[in-house]
Amino acid sequence: MHPPSRQDYISISFAGQGSGSYNNSKQWRRQSCWRKWKQLSRLQRSLVLVFLFICGIASYPAVTEQLKGLTDGHPDTERPVLPEVVKQDQPPLPEPTPQRKLSNKRGPPVLENRQKKENALNTVVEDKASDSKKEGEEEEGVINWRGAVINTDPASEGTKNGENKEGSPANQKVQLSVESANWREAVQEAFRHAWKGYKDFAWGHDELRPLSKSYSEWFGLGLTLIDALDTMWILGLKEEFEEAKTWVAAELTFNKNVDVNLFESTIRILGGLLSTYHLTGDTLFLDKAKDIGSRLMPAFNTPSKIPYSDVNIGKGTAHPPRWTSDSTVAEVTSIQLEFRELTRLTQEPQYQAAVAEVMKQVHKLDGKLDGLVPMFINTNNGQFTHQGIYTLGARADSYYEYLLKQWIQGGKKENELLEDYLQAIEGVKKNLLQKSSPNGLTFVGELSHGQFSPKMDHLVCFLPGTLALGAHNGLPADHMDLAKQLMETCYQMYIQMETGLSPEIVHFNMHQGSTRDIEVKLADRHNLLRPETVESLFYLYRFTKDQKYRKWGWKILQNFNKYTKVSSGGYTSINNVRDPDYPSPRDKMESFFLGETLKYLYLLFSDDPNLISLDQYVFNTEAHPLPIWPSTK
Repeated sequence: MHPPSRQDYISISFAGQGSGSYNNSKQWRRQSCWRKWKQLSRLQRSLVLVFLFICGIASYPAVTEQLKGLTDGHPDTERPVLPEVVKQDQPPLPEPTPQRKLSNKRGPPVLENRQKKENALNTVVEDKASDSKKEGEEEEGVINWRGAVINTDPASEGTKNGENKEGSPANQKVQLSVESANWREAVQEAFRHAWKGYKDFAWGHDELRPLSKSYSEWFGLGLTLIDALDTMWILGLKEEFEEAKTWVAAELTFNKNVDVNLFESTIRILGGLLSTYHLTGDTLFLDKAKDIGSRLMPAFNTPSKIPYSDVNIGKGTAHPPRWTSDSTVAEVTSIQLEFRELTRLTQEPQYQAAVAEVMKQVHKLDGKLDGLVPMFINTNNGQFTHQGIYTLGARADSYYEYLLKQWIQGGKKENELLEDYLQAIEGVKKNLLQKSSPNGLTFVGELSHGQFSPKMDHLVCFLPGTLALGAHNGLPADHMDLAKQLMETCYQMYIQMETGLSPEIVHFNMHQGSTRDIEVKLADRHNLLRPETVESLFYLYRFTKDQKYRKWGWKILQNFNKYTKVSSGGYTSINNVRDPDYPSPRDKMESFFLGETLKYLYLLFSDDPNLISLDQYVFNTEAHPLPIWPSTK
């Protein structure tokens, strides 16, 4: 909008010579003005010159616009119209230097608008592209950083029928790129803050206790550090990566008299080392992976070939838990990606053979319900136990995930795995899928001896991402439809809580007349910084490019920062997502917050689809990317 025209006057009165009559001779006027000018102080003369210069600058745009006749007739928004169509791939026309100086002095209108928006993170991109208008503005057009509003060509792509009111596709792309760059930087800052706490108070230990500025041990193997190796590499945190690598080289040893859980050690340590080897090419990590992989093998020495849950990696012995001879189905069927890859790298067949035998036995077992499996399996006889209970939550979840991912890892050749996966998804639709009241959220419940329960673990939120991955790899399109519905539900599990963070378990209302879809029992209100929802947001965004999934992820990160960040370093699990005033911190930062949650958030905000391409890598259930095997055709 151009400044209104102004009339400025300088009145100077001179005393007449002699009789005081007005003398209009040119010589007298020149002498009189010069005399008065010389009488002014240096400051006064400078002010007059500056004033005249500003008047000239201010009047220049109005004069040039009137000469060109380019106004559109709207008194409230005088938007210049380009005299000819400007193609989208052409750079914007250069603007007059004086107007540019004036705009810089006033401050770019985009920056002024940005200050009014609560969480806007866009910065100004000079000369090459213009920022699009902010949401909520009614005017059409594109605001560039110098403040001009330019009508887009009505025939241009994306502008017909009132579309694209927030700017041209090119300008929207620039704005989104700037926004996502800021969000990635926020993830890096979150990681550095978490890493600071770990480095200061828990270095070389398994997990940080950020409130007490101490640590806890599970296996005594630097679990958080190993889990975070590939995250640091992907986030570009080379300094932090190098100090962690130094610890791995000098301090990490598996020659310890300690019991470790087969499943957790495989997905976090073996998976983390294999992934870091592939990303860096450094054989240090492959050598460590071979070491831990070989030490875990005694777990498979059972009568049924179904592995025990625990291994002493120093003694080379294995055993089930003290209270049972059962293993959980998810644990014995979610170690395959890692051991298969270890065989491919070492050319030692025993690793793949051991985990393939597990899948072969589970494939042919009785006790399934439309492809759904019970939660426990006996290591002595190889049969399902505690039958009749079916869930996609704890103790069964990653069985379904690894059916699909093994099929993808092996080049889509192992049809038995694919058949089991497809049958299981149909079993979910038939037996576990329901809608809530009053808003009709699609959710996955549980079945116990024929009785349906509207209980859903946060762990189940892996499913939207897995369904989307299957659809991307040629499985039925309705898998993607279901993925989108479940993704909405998982996000609602966050935003319907007072802290904006999901509880560990929710129950959905199904009866008519319910006032809210989600209820949370007191014992289920904790949040462990889990990754499953942001994991699925990553997959959904990669395959759909729908920006809402990024915005959802950004809100979740903001709430992690608001309610779980510890000032001295680190993040903590909380006990009560329903109490924003005192969420009751638990004083524990799980290793998967660095290994999974922050990694998936960074990849969600990445503009590069080739940063861990989903056509080249498959993620294990701890977010460690492993390569899809090359075709052997």
